[in-house]
Amino acid sequence: MKINKRGRGKFKPLSNYENSDIKNILFEKIYEETNLIIENNEEESFFNTIKRSTDSHSVISLFSGAGGLDLGLELASLVSLHGEEAVTKSFNSKEEFKKLIDKGTVTETIYSNDIFRESAITYKTNFPNQVIQDSRDIRNIKYFPDCDLILGGFPCPGFSSAGPRLIDDERNFLYIHFIRAIIQASPKVFVAENVKGLLTLGKGEVAKQIMEDFASAGYKIKYQLVNARDYGVPQLRERVFIVGVRQDVDFDYKFPEPTHGPSRENEYVTLENAISDLPVNPLDVYSGGFSSMYLSRNRKKDWTDQAFTIQASGRQAQLWPGGEKMLKVGIDEWKLIGENRRLSVRESARIQTFPDWWEFHDGENMNTQLNNRLDKQYKQIGNAVPVLLALRILQPITDWLKTEEVIKNNTEKQLELF
Repeated sequence: MKINKRGRGKFKPLSNYENSDIKNILFEKIYEETNLIIENNEEESFFNTIKRSTDSHSVISLFSGAGGLDLGLELASLVSLHGEEAVTKSFNSKEEFKKLIDKGTVTETIYSNDIFRESAITYKTNFPNQVIQDSRDIRNIKYFPDCDLILGGFPCPGFSSAGPRLIDDERNFLYIHFIRAIIQASPKVFVAENVKGLLTLGKGEVAKQIMEDFASAGYKIKYQLVNARDYGVPQLRERVFIVGVRQDVDFDYKFPEPTHGPSRENEYVTLENAISDLPVNPLDVYSGGFSSMYLSRNRKKDWTDQAFTIQASGRQAQLWPGGEKMLKVGIDEWKLIGENRRLSVRESARIQTFPDWWEFHDGENMNTQLNNRLDKQYKQIGNAVPVLLALRILQPITDWLKTEEVIKNNTEKQLELF
């Protein structure tokens, strides 16, 4: 609902709505958004170029970024088909990993979408298969191809505790277009990822409304806040995953139990485990001074700990764990002792559990300052879903899809929503 006033909190969720009312409001909004999109005569032929495998379940990736969630899905698919040992052996070699993919996989991404140029190039560089990549704003895409699974981390500027917590930030309503894609493509399952702040915005009412909207689209919804370090990621990173299963589909998704930590089979993965073998003085490091905001809190973890959440910014990148600890000198005031540097691009990628062969595009403009080029890489890495976290969250889905028959549908799709 839109309250007739200016400023913060212009949009507020309404309470005491019947399910039918929620569905009507949702569909009215989607109808309104769809009608704003100008018909594109090339769109039908664009989607007709998609080639679907007869052996794999088709996937749409929205807000795909640098491909962390998608690579996690690839890993999960391979584990389901070939076993964890085979995947572990091949993961650190791009050539061996491709060979394993060529032997077969449970899922195949047929379409991805992201408007950020560098992220799109990174995605295409590392997924050089038949993926159709669409660089248009999702608000300008009228139709989406049918599929079995939709993945995506819809943008969250107004949900993040690090950003402006405005309910009326229009970017928060991009999830409406995520739902629009779900309604059109009618996947058996969808998975959405977002920041922890989603659960507390509007005292929890915003999350409640979002879950009701997803349910109204015809899906059984489960969601959970998870910490990446509990699944083998050397990082303290809490994220919300929303999993929807279509009402007519007989699949009961269960979030996986943590694999790492006290009383678990595996200890937490430390920074020492993850990055201590990398060069001490790398070249891919954002340089320059540290602002008063940066020094308002501790930015350094020990080698024996997990990293803070990797930020989507070179300037805000946390400190490399070597050297002396920071010293607290006052309220919201810390001091650097000795020489310190930020984490490098590759160190950040390792902490996000990307393999070393994963290439992050930097814009390739050599006339641009090095810091600016590096910042494009930091941004992609910080916005990504940690690969191993994605693997564990998606594994139950690929295990189930492995048992499901792949049903082909090559008919033209011009879905009328209403």
